[in-house]
Formats: sequence, structure tokens, C-alpha cells
Amino acid sequence: MEKNVNLKKIKRKTIIDKLIRYLFMAVAILCACIIVFLACFILIKGITPFIKSYQIDGQTYQVNFFDFLTGFTWKSGVGDYGVGYIIIDTILVTLLSLVIAVPISILSALFISKIAPKGIAKVLNSVIELLSSIPSVIYGLFGVGVITTFVKKLSEMIGYQSAGGMSMLSASIVLAIMILPTITLLSITALNTVNNSLINGSLALGASKTQTNFKVVLTSAKSGIFSGIILGVGRALGEATAVSLVCGNAGSGPTFNPFDITKTLTSTMLQGINETSGLDYDIRFSVGIILIVIIFLTNFGLNVIKNRIGKKNG
Repeated sequence: MEKNVNLKKIKRKTIIDKLIRYLFMAVAILCACIIVFLACFILIKGITPFIKSYQIDGQTYQVNFFDFLTGFTWKSGVGDYGVGYIIIDTILVTLLSLVIAVPISILSALFISKIAPKGIAKVLNSVIELLSSIPSVIYGLFGVGVITTFVKKLSEMIGYQSAGGMSMLSASIVLAIMILPTITLLSITALNTVNNSLINGSLALGASKTQTNFKVVLTSAKSGIFSGIILGVGRALGEATAVSLVCGNAGSGPTFNPFDITKTLTSTMLQGINETSGLDYDIRFSVGIILIVIIFLTNFGLNVIKNRIGKKNG
């Protein structure tokens, strides 16, 4: 009897395990289908401007892909769409935001993880987590109200007339503030995984705490820190609302002056999307394809670098 009862329990557990496995598989397939559907939708809409003719003010327009990819002018509504300068400006804004955010994030993570007393570390960690949950539009409004004013005054100090603070620098500062929590939290996790024996060994050999933190702790956690930077880059490239509010949306470019107005791929897609139709609407999906390709290539390249860093750590 006991043997039969045990067999029934085993069969019941086996059935439950299979059901749960199939449930998880169904969820995974559903998620994959949604991603494929979105990708196909964007791809189909995005290639339409290059294969379809549009009537604008009595004239027929069909966008040339090469001109679209290399153009330095974006004139919405008149059939002149070039994203060459927008790609360059997007990369510059992202790089400048990383220059600002990465040192602050790493040093903040090091302080919270290894230097600050536990009580203060918990409070600061909670603040960082809170920052990561704030909606992007709030950051954008903060940028309009505070960051642009700061940039305007800074430009006046050096004798340059900015567009009311709307600029590449404003967009980069707002993005830096937005990606700072992501990089900091993942860096804290990476720093907390560093083996204490490495730290104690460094101190025993006569290194100071500062030397140990910078030469041992950060070096040992650099792979995990790099993962945080990769996620930060992804968010910086994909942010639209906050950037649109402070970048100025330049109609031509590129610009290498941080006090000049700029334009990013995401702000291009978002700007006036509800008021457009026809070619002006479809071309924004073409911009989306370019953005997806850039994000994919960036993540691929950064992951290759990360894997090499990981091998060196090993």
C-alpha cells in the first residue's frame, strides 16, 4: 500500500512538473512571438518609404535609401529626410552622457559597497533604487526646468548664445542622470561579489584601503561593472521623451558643439508623431530600424569587449 501511495505521489509530481514546464514554454513562445511580431511590423513599415511612392503637394516622392542614410537635413513634411547627421548626434549625446555618468556611478557604487557605514549605505542604496523607478518624463521636465537653465547660464559665461539651454549638453546631462542608477546598482552588485580574501590579502601585503579599493576591488569587479555600462548605453540610446524635451531637435547637422541644439533618433521618431501621416509617418519606422541596428551593433561590440575582460579576470 505504501509503495502504491509513493508511486502515485511521484506520478503526481511528475505531471505537475511537466505542466509547469509546458506553461513556462508557452510563456516563452508568447514573448518570442510578440518580439517577432513587433520586429516584422517595424521592418515592413520601415522599408515602405523606399519602395512606395507618395503624393506630397501634387508631387511624387520616393525616398532613396542611400540619401536617407547619409543625409544631413531633416525637413519633415517636404520629403527631405536624412538621418546621417542624426546618427552622429545620437552617438555623440550617448558618449557624452557616459563620460558624465560612468565615473560618478562607479565611485558611488564603491562608496556604498565598501566605504560607507551600513546604515548610510542602505539609505543611499534605497535612494538609487528610487531614482531608477522615476518615469522618464519627470527627468525631462526636470531637464527643462533646471538643466537647460544651468546650461544657458554656463554658455553665457563663456560668451556663447545657446537656444535657451536646449542643447547636446542638456540632453547628455539628463541622460547621464537617467542611466546613473542602472550603472550604480549593477556596479554595487558586482563589487559585493568580490571575495573578501582578495581584500584581506591586499591589506596584509601593506596596501592601504584606498589602494585596495581601486586596484583590487574595482579590478576584480570590472566585468560586472561593464555589464551595468552596457545596460546604461541601451537605455541612453533608447530614451525618447526626456531627450526630446531638452535637445532642441535640430533640422540639420551634425553638431560637435555641446551648446548647440541637436537631434537624436528617438526624438526624431517621437516628434510630431500624432500629427503626421503618409510618408512623414512611415519614415519614422525607418528611423526605428536604424536605431535597432545601432543598438544591436553597440550591444554586440560591448559584449565582445566584456567577454574579453572576463577572460582576463579568469
